[in-house]
Amino acid sequence: MFRGQNEEILLVHVLPDEGQALSLIEARYVKNGSQSAREVRAAVKDGYKRLLSKSMEKECMAELKTRADDTAIGVFAANLKELLLSAPLGQKRILALDPGFRTGCKLVCLDAQGKLLHHDVVYLHDTAAGKKTLLKLVKAYQIEAVAIGNGTAGRETEAFVRDLGLETHIPIVMVDESGASIYSASELARQEFPDHDITVRGAVSIGRRLMDPLSELVKLDPKSIGVGQYQHDVDQKALKKSLDDVVISCVNQVGVEVNTAGRELLARVSGLNDTIAGNMLLFRNENGPFRSRKAF
Repeated sequence: MFRGQNEEILLVHVLPDEGQALSLIEARYVKNGSQSAREVRAAVKDGYKRLLSKSMEKECMAELKTRADDTAIGVFAANLKELLLSAPLGQKRILALDPGFRTGCKLVCLDAQGKLLHHDVVYLHDTAAGKKTLLKLVKAYQIEAVAIGNGTAGRETEAFVRDLGLETHIPIVMVDESGASIYSASELARQEFPDHDITVRGAVSIGRRLMDPLSELVKLDPKSIGVGQYQHDVDQKALKKSLDDVVISCVNQVGVEVNTAGRELLARVSGLNDTIAGNMLLFRNENGPFRSRKAF
């Protein structure tokens, strides 16, 4: 309702019946039928209509907005937690496709650690060439699973891949690609893949989400993951705090592998921050993996 009001589609008012409200006030302040009482009654009516009713409505609207925000943020937090704690496929060699009609389906091949090995483009309308390319890549990189983004042309791409006749032990999974485009254009993605364009980065993100949703999704602002329909209408400060708390809770609930986790994931661990996480990565790159807890 508040959103409709902001869009100037609805008019929202929260007020009691005026007659009942005036009766309650008059019962408190108007004691008899004298001339003075009539003046008090007129003052009560004027004060209510001009001042008190508007003040009451403003307070009620603020309270209702707060309640609505709290409820909505609770739903968003629950959705985010469910998404972050999705069961990971694990360390598998992945063929990931970012679907598309006009520009084709961007595909990447990842090794079991999520490293980019190859990227290409196939077109759904060029069936024979597309199938030949995919089958060649599946064999060349010993693909163990296929991840397909659920965006535009996602279902058509899934049908295209299923028609390849891949071996039954290779699962074909639709992956929620919310926020993948935001990651692909981020500074983090540019640092990770400086020599590749945003389409390749987006496909990599889709593949890594299948391998380990938590490790990949912590790279994003939680609000960009798409956890609720009205997330831009609620109190943004309260929303950010709630979603950040959920991310930290999930990371600490699951735990991290200190020798493979990225900077964003390490920074979410209780007791660490972005600076410490960065120093840990530098140490790891210069001295190799941590051998014990004492090492860091």
